Amino acid sequence: MDFLSPLADSRFVRLFAAQVTALLGTGLLTIALALLAVDIAGAKGGLVLGFALTLKMIAYVGLAPIANALLGGLPRRELMVALDLIRAVIALLLPFVSEIWQIYALIFVLQSASAAFTPTFQATIPDILPDEATYTRALSLSRLAQDIENIASPALAAALLVLIPASALFFGTALGFLGSAALVWLANPPRPAERAKASTWQRTFAGMRLYLTTPRLLGLLALTMAAAAGSAMVIVNTAVIVGTLFERGQADVALAMGAFGVGSVLAALALPRILDHLPDRPVMLAGAGGLSVTLIFGAVILALAPAFGAGLWPAYLSWMAAAGLCYSAILTPTGRLLRRSADAAERPALFAAQFALSHACWLIAYPLAGMLGVWAGMTTASVLLGLLAAAAALAARQLWPGPGSA
Repeated sequence: MDFLSPLADSRFVRLFAAQVTALLGTGLLTIALALLAVDIAGAKGGLVLGFALTLKMIAYVGLAPIANALLGGLPRRELMVALDLIRAVIALLLPFVSEIWQIYALIFVLQSASAAFTPTFQATIPDILPDEATYTRALSLSRLAQDIENIASPALAAALLVLIPASALFFGTALGFLGSAALVWLANPPRPAERAKASTWQRTFAGMRLYLTTPRLLGLLALTMAAAAGSAMVIVNTAVIVGTLFERGQADVALAMGAFGVGSVLAALALPRILDHLPDRPVMLAGAGGLSVTLIFGAVILALAPAFGAGLWPAYLSWMAAAGLCYSAILTPTGRLLRRSADAAERPALFAAQFALSHACWLIAYPLAGMLGVWAGMTTASVLLGLLAAAAALAARQLWPGPGSA
């Protein structure tokens, strides 16, 4: 089957375009927010940004199941468009803030809207593409879009900053969300399946109960922890590694992150054909095991970097690409497991549960990677996070017993 087969469906094309547009807007938001934090808080800008990103994770973890319980029965088109418009309005307000608390309040509202939007969007795609092979390719395209955004957004921001002030990047963010709203409206996604009668309290925890009583999804949660350990090492510590261990500049930080993205893109391109012939479990376990090995043995590169920086730079970039490939091998098939574990009526709640629980993994991994890097050094941090990934992979192997398990 052709890798681009999902693009034969016009509704998916419009929703995929909406995802890409919103991703570019979100990428600009991250950069604009970092510059705004420095402008308002000066030397404490990093602390402000870090807390703002923590608020994002708290909103994702705490509000996704509640949002699904309260809003999951509404027509998807109107709901997603309204949430995009809320995000656009918040982005337009951000350039005018003058106090740190205002940043926190607006970011929490924006990310709360995202906590409702993203699981709804994710649960819509399997309804549009019921064929599993086509849906698998849609998941790879989604992963590809996220990886390309990680490269494109900084480049776009750099180009725009030559022409406009940093605060104007927020208007680019708003345009991204407005474009997403228009494309979602044109896509006219199907209405959600009728839900069983239940109280809001029961609906809030229905997805969690289903998730935590399904062996393959318990395994998925452990695998997500492995992915979080690896990506946290990369996202939190790459700038420090490149700047202090290799003594290179900001352009090389972007190059290193690009290498991680290239590895993830390669996995996204290869996985549809691999998953046509192999079950999800061995592929995802191999990704988690490979990521743990990459982190542990990569510590050797980090230990030798101060003495042999220039000579080890290509090895470091290869290490980053390998980490990206393993990371994508874990996460890309996630939607297949969720789709297989629930019927159409239960699926939105399950996607909301996955959204919340997966971000709980990152809420643990991000500060852990930062603290280990500062207190124990990058070499030790890489080893310990590799061991965490290995323990998570072993846990997944036990929790998700094998082919045919529920």
